[in-house]
Amino acid sequence: MLLKKGGDGLRGLRPLVHLLIPLCVHWIAAEMTVSVLVDVLIDALCPSDTTCSEVIYINGIQQTIVGVFLMFSIPIIGQLADEYGRKPVLLVIISTSVFPFAMLAWNQSRGFVYAYYVLQTISNILSQRSIFCVSVAYAADVVEPGKRAFVFSWMTGFVSASHVLGNLVARFLPEKYIFDVSIALLLCCPIYMYVFLHETDKYAPRQDQDSTWSTRILSGVSKRYRSMRDAAIIVIRSQTLRGISIVSFLYQLGMTGISNVLLYYLEAAFGFTKNQFSEILIVVEAGSIVSQILVLPLVNPLVGEKVILCIGLLASIAYALFYGLAWASWVAYLSASFGVVYAFVDPATYTIISKASSSADQGKAQGFIAGIQAIANFLSPLAMSPLTAWFLSDSAPFNCKGFSIVCASVCMVLSFACACLLKPEDWSRQNSDQDNIEDQEAPLLCSSTG
Repeated sequence: MLLKKGGDGLRGLRPLVHLLIPLCVHWIAAEMTVSVLVDVLIDALCPSDTTCSEVIYINGIQQTIVGVFLMFSIPIIGQLADEYGRKPVLLVIISTSVFPFAMLAWNQSRGFVYAYYVLQTISNILSQRSIFCVSVAYAADVVEPGKRAFVFSWMTGFVSASHVLGNLVARFLPEKYIFDVSIALLLCCPIYMYVFLHETDKYAPRQDQDSTWSTRILSGVSKRYRSMRDAAIIVIRSQTLRGISIVSFLYQLGMTGISNVLLYYLEAAFGFTKNQFSEILIVVEAGSIVSQILVLPLVNPLVGEKVILCIGLLASIAYALFYGLAWASWVAYLSASFGVVYAFVDPATYTIISKASSSADQGKAQGFIAGIQAIANFLSPLAMSPLTAWFLSDSAPFNCKGFSIVCASVCMVLSFACACLLKPEDWSRQNSDQDNIEDQEAPLLCSSTG
C-alpha cells in the first residue's frame, strides 16, 4: 500500500522535472562555496587570525539588513508570482546569485570582499527563501493536494542532496577553482529555466499600458499594499496559519542564529578547516536526504504533518544543545547527525501552510509566512553576533564558547511548545465538505420552494 502511494507520488514529480533540475544545480553551486567562504573572508579581513570578530559582526549586520528587507520583499515576490506567473519571477531572483561570487572569483582582497558583502546582501534580499517559496507555489499549481506532502518532502530532499554534492565538490576541488565552477553552474540555471520551464499560472493582461509613469507608480504601490493586506488577512483568519507562523518564527529565530555563527564557532573552538566544514555539512545533508525522500513520505500518511513537525523540532533542540555544550570535536559530528531528523521541519511546515490555503492563495500564504520568518532573520543576528563574539573572545565571563547556541535552543523549545498546540486544517477537504452539504441541502430548498 505504502509502495503504491510512493509510486503515485513519484509520478507527481514529473511536471516538476524542468523546475527541479535548475534548482538543484543552483543549490549545488551555492553550497560548494560555503565551507570556503569562512577561510576567504577571515584571510581577507583578519590575516593570520583564526577568530575574526569583524567577520562575525559584518555577517550579523548583513543578516539584519537582509531580514529587514525580506519582511517586505518575500510577500511582494509571492504576490508577483501569483499575478504575473511563477516563471518570470523565478528567472529574475535566481539570476541575482551570480554577481556576488563573481567578485570573489575576480579578486579576494579586502575591497572586493566588501563589494561581495554588498552584492550578496542585495542578492539575499531578492532570492533568500523566495526561490523556494515560489517553487513551492509552482508545485502547488501542478500537484494534487493529496500528493503535496510527498512532493514537498522530495523537494526538500533534493535541496539536501544538492548540498551534499556541493560539499563533496568543495571537499575535493582545489580552492582556487571553486568560485569559477560555481559561477558557471549558476549561469546555467536561468538559461535552462528560460528554455525548458513552462508557466502554470495564467494572469490577466495589464490594463494600464497607456497610463503615465506617476500613475503607474501610485497604482503599483496601492496594489502592493492591498495585496499585502489581503495576505495578512488570509493568515490571520486561519487558526492553522496563525499557529504555524508563530512556530516558524520561533524556529527560524533560533536556527538562523546558529547557522550564522556555527562555522566561525567551530573554527575558533576546535580549529576546524575547510575539509572538516565540508564533512560536517555532508553529515547533515546526507542524513536529510534519507529522512526527507525515503522516511517522510512513508511516515506522513501514518502520523500526519503535526507529529512530524514536533519530532523535527525536538531534534533541533538536541542539535543546538550538543553544539553549544560540545566538549570535543567529535561531539560536533554527533550534533550534526540530528540533522537527519530536524530536516522534517521545513517540508512539514510547507505542507501545513499549503493544505490550509486555497489554490489561488498559495503564493500569498507561503510568501507572508516567509516574511514573518524574515523578521526572525532580522532579529536573530542582533543578539547572536555580539554574544558569539563575546564568548569566543578572551573577555568571556565564563568558559562556554557555545553559550550563544545554547541560548538559541530556547527559541526551539518555545517553537515545539507552540507546535504541540497546532490544529492543522485542510482547505480543500473543508471546501469539498461544504460543497457536499450544499448539494444535500439543494433538493430540500427546491422542494420547499416548489
